[in-house]
Amino acid sequence: MVSKAEVEKAIEEVRPYLQMDGGDIELVDIVDDVVKVRLKGACAHCPMAQLTLKTSIEGYLRRRVPGVKAVEAV
Repeated sequence: MVSKAEVEKAIEEVRPYLQMDGGDIELVDIVDDVVKVRLKGACAHCPMAQLTLKTSIEGYLRRRVPGVKAVEAV
């Protein structure tokens, strides 16, 4: 089972990189070890958001938090 506290800490570590480009990220839920997030600000409508989500954010969370299967935007 994925720890919500560990996921929140990892999100806090990636947040500054999103904020540098006018975006942000919010943890919504964790369901069956899949992290559900909401992209905000510039990230919400960016055409590269899905690529950033899957390659950067999901990759980082999977390395940082044992058990994370995937990250999905809601």
